[in-house]
Amino acid sequence: MTKGHRHPLSHVIREFHDIFAARGFSVALGPEVEDEYHNFTALNVPKDHPARDMQDTFYLSKDTVLRTHTSSGQIRYMEKHSPPIRIIVPGRVYRNEATDKTHEAQFHQIEGLVVEEGVTLAHLKTTLGDALSEFFGTTTELRFRPGYFPFVEPGVEVDVKWNGAWLEVLGAGMVHPNVLEGVGIDSRQYSGFAFGIGLERLAMFKYGIPDVRLFSHGDLRVVEQF
Repeated sequence: MTKGHRHPLSHVIREFHDIFAARGFSVALGPEVEDEYHNFTALNVPKDHPARDMQDTFYLSKDTVLRTHTSSGQIRYMEKHSPPIRIIVPGRVYRNEATDKTHEAQFHQIEGLVVEEGVTLAHLKTTLGDALSEFFGTTTELRFRPGYFPFVEPGVEVDVKWNGAWLEVLGAGMVHPNVLEGVGIDSRQYSGFAFGIGLERLAMFKYGIPDVRLFSHGDLRVVEQF
């Protein structure tokens, strides 16, 4: 009898579960069908922000969307838990965009969130550097560039050096005080960082997969390599 093979994304998700569990993170989950409040409003996304537009988001009704990021999971967790908080939120997300070899309308993401007293951007940099180095199996050089995301301030875009080239892999930053206050956490006492990792992109780098569409097209020749 022929044995099945684990999907490469399953490998990546399991690896990150283990990597972050060893650093004290627990796993939180959230719904893929999300209300507009948790997906946008609670994350400090303005009413007129382009991300809310129909061309970027799949709306199921006026107030219901397919989640565009697993960041909505951090809001749901913070509504029910007090600091210290240290979680990852893995799952499938959806964006209304054209499909090509580096973009899909659905993909997988791991959101990371830490909220404690005295958290700084240096903690974020160390956490990401250690985690990505362990994932790639070698010391990974990171580059932080200023970036804008409504739910963090300051925000950064993070690149890794892979095969001699800089590749963008995630967005991150310090949790915006408005986000903390919105879930009842005192932003004068606590601070935090958050990051969102696109799993397909990292799997493509690590395993040499040339087209993101191969993850979802059901070609057994892909999974049989794993």
